[in-house]
Amino acid sequence: MTNSIEIQGLCKSYGDFALRDVSLTLPGGAILGLIGENGAGKTTTIKCILNLIRRDGGSITLLGQDNLRQERTVKEDVGVVLDECFFHDSLRAKDISTILSPVYRDWDDGLFRDYLDKFKLPGNKFIKEFSRGMKMKLSLAAALAHRPRLLILDEATAGLDPVVRDEILDEFLGFIGDEEHSILLSSHIITDLEKVADYITYLHQGQVVLSGSKDAILDSYGKVGCTAAQLEQIAPGDLLRVRKGPFGCEGLTADREAFRRSYPGLTVDPASLEDIMLLIGKGEPV
Repeated sequence: MTNSIEIQGLCKSYGDFALRDVSLTLPGGAILGLIGENGAGKTTTIKCILNLIRRDGGSITLLGQDNLRQERTVKEDVGVVLDECFFHDSLRAKDISTILSPVYRDWDDGLFRDYLDKFKLPGNKFIKEFSRGMKMKLSLAAALAHRPRLLILDEATAGLDPVVRDEILDEFLGFIGDEEHSILLSSHIITDLEKVADYITYLHQGQVVLSGSKDAILDSYGKVGCTAAQLEQIAPGDLLRVRKGPFGCEGLTADREAFRRSYPGLTVDPASLEDIMLLIGKGEPV
């Protein structure tokens, strides 16, 4: 099966910030969650994937095609939802089909109207009257109406209430029911990714610091609690990062079972994705 996204050695410099040697792979039939702090490079990576900005180095392949040489062809099979609805407020929902049908070869007006009905979006209502949740549903309907094989979503669920988020996440899971479909989902809402993502790539200061199967990451990584004195007894390399506080220390291990065997007197709990982000993002190298 062809990978939906393959990025090798992606570099992009802005002077005060740079993506450095970013590589990731999104297999077909899967959801990859892209995580990282504000300014870590998630949106820059997505802009490079969509060829909205010129990269300095590296290669990007979408659905087996080069995103530069075959840009027009490959974008026919890519649906995009950004963190803000890009349709003008003076338009009505039903106007979107008239605008986009000449753009996409496989635009399906009937499917678009089906999504408007499914998401309970009134076709005659002006977009300026829509709530944020309604605007995100409209963007998703438009992204799906040309039958893409790949969805790229940048903070598409940010600012939505839990009911709307859950509805949209269910739509994502339905989309990848077809094994030729895949989703790249950038999000700060870690619980969403823990619910739907198959793979996780964590960007920190423009570099990939963690990438792999979500289940393998959650099954392996651990959060260690210890005192400052106990920390001194831990061998270099057994912890990836440490946070020191007035009431003790927290550490991150990539293999909690091996750590438990080596240090049976210390507490080691499973690390959530949020734990991993906090310890890598705010912790100190050991």
